Amino acid sequence: MHMRGHRAIPCVWEQFNKPSLRCLDHLVAGLAGGIYRVAARHAIIATMTDEDLISLALGLPEATESSHFGTRDFRVRGKIFMTLRGPDFCVVKLTPDQQQMASTIMPEHVAAVPGGWGLKGWTRLFHRDAGNEEVKRLMRQAWRNAAPKSMTVPED
Repeated sequence: MHMRGHRAIPCVWEQFNKPSLRCLDHLVAGLAGGIYRVAARHAIIATMTDEDLISLALGLPEATESSHFGTRDFRVRGKIFMTLRGPDFCVVKLTPDQQQMASTIMPEHVAAVPGGWGLKGWTRLFHRDAGNEEVKRLMRQAWRNAAPKSMTVPED
C-alpha cells in the first residue's frame, strides 16, 4: 500500500501480495516529491543475476545443465525447461495459457519468443529486472511443464 497522509492507496498488484516495478517506479517518484510514505510490506526488488538463475535451475530436482545448438540449457530427465543464451533474458517453457497469464501479470518482464516456439508457450523472461519470487515461480512452472508427471513437483 502507498500512504498519502492517512489514506491508503492500494497498489495494483496488492491483490497478489507482490509489488510491481511499475508500482515501485511510481512510489520512488512520489517519495522523491515527498508525496508518499512507504507501507512496511513493500520492499525493493533485488536483481537476479545469471549465477542466481543458474543456482535456482540446478536446485530443482534432477535438473542438469547441458547445451543445445551452442546455447546453455537446463533439463529435467532430458527435457529442456529453460535456456540461457545471454545476459539479457532466459527462455522458459510455459504453456500458451501460462504465457498469456504471465504476460498479463508482468508484461514488462516476459515476452513470447518470436515465431512458432512462442506460439507453443516458450517465453522470454527478463530475469534481471523481475522480482525474485516471480522468477522463481516461473522457473518452477517451467520445470513442472518439462518433468514427467510422476515426479514430485516443487511447491511455490
